[in-house]
Amino acid sequence: MTSLSSSRTTRATMVDVAKRAAVSVKTVSRVVNGEEGVRPDTKARVDEAIRQLGFRRNDSASDLRRGRAEGIGLIVENMSDPFYSVIGAAVERVARLQRHLLLMGSAEGSAERERDLTGAFLSRRVAGLIVVPAIEDHHWLAAELAAGTPVVFVDRPASGLSADAVLTDNDAGVRSAVEHLAARGHRNIGFLGDNPEFWTAGQRLAAFGSATAALGLRSDLTAMGPHEVEGIAALVETWTRDSDPVTALVTGNNRLSVTALRALRRVGKRLALVGFDDFELADMVEPAVTVVAQDPAAMGEQAAHLLFRRLAGEGGPARTVVLPTRLVVRDSSHLV
Repeated sequence: MTSLSSSRTTRATMVDVAKRAAVSVKTVSRVVNGEEGVRPDTKARVDEAIRQLGFRRNDSASDLRRGRAEGIGLIVENMSDPFYSVIGAAVERVARLQRHLLLMGSAEGSAERERDLTGAFLSRRVAGLIVVPAIEDHHWLAAELAAGTPVVFVDRPASGLSADAVLTDNDAGVRSAVEHLAARGHRNIGFLGDNPEFWTAGQRLAAFGSATAALGLRSDLTAMGPHEVEGIAALVETWTRDSDPVTALVTGNNRLSVTALRALRRVGKRLALVGFDDFELADMVEPAVTVVAQDPAAMGEQAAHLLFRRLAGEGGPARTVVLPTRLVVRDSSHLV
């Protein structure tokens, strides 16, 4: 996709065009809709005002009256990640029932890419946005909210902006993993987290620290990403070399769980493991992986319902919905 400018201002309206061209709003409407009855010189003046202001016609209301679908935008971190693809499928189902099309793109953890995608979607006059935010302050979206475009954040809240959000109870999820391993007799538990600049990664690291401290366990056995197989393999070698070695791991997301499994196989270690996020074939590998399961489908549905309620005119302050996790016990946490 061609990179677009990341700077945005309040969108020009027909009123703005009418003022610039010194004509009535009705005249602007006739020009925009290709109706007859407008003098050529007047039409030229309106067209020039449209060009200068960057006005784009909003066909949303007329499309709905004619039975055509409107659109909403969804920006995720990575569409190839099953977690985000499930969110996307859930949002699309709700949008389809509301007779809206879904435009979807991956920000790939880049704030600049997220801004470009936002600009691209808004230039196509999407009715609203659902965003898994990248790392940055989102105050730049305040003008869009003020202009009437609802935005709902998923998985991570917005920074620098009051907006609706659908989140997971990260604290309870990590706590359940640590408590489960401690009940199995593990005293030295290592934590492998994602990039600490991501809100979810920071939340899960903090939850690990508080959970281990509450149980009287070591809370310093942590390593934050991004991680590769070689790095985790070297870390495991270090953590298991002590006289009081690490015997279990908690991983901060599904990608880290897969990377950790590969690293453990490479160094020939069998540590107990609990991963945050379920993942495909987690129940089929040997041993099957115990996970803290989120519900990405429910996250997508809740976010979409929030968005469409705002589009229907629901007011009030920003809402935050926190969804519970579920510990799915399999064989990997039974290793000693």
